[in-house]
Amino acid sequence: MNAADRDGLLASLPKLHTTMLGAERVRKNLSLNATDDVVNWCREQIKNPAATIRKSGKNFYVQIDGCEITIHARSCTIITAHRI
Repeated sequence: MNAADRDGLLASLPKLHTTMLGAERVRKNLSLNATDDVVNWCREQIKNPAATIRKSGKNFYVQIDGCEITIHARSCTIITAHRI
């Protein structure tokens, strides 16, 4: 994990967002049926000190608690998340 990657993503948390389809994809893939605010759920996972954050190409990948969240680095859009 690169500290600059973590710092860059944490600094961008206020801009973090997703589309309606992105939220549904994350909710379905991670079985987050009881979670209404997917973006806030992802923010909390990213802020967790146990999260592993890496940047590869144009995306950030956040791994925590058996799942991986994919975020477009420039637009701060949550693309997807899945169990690993």
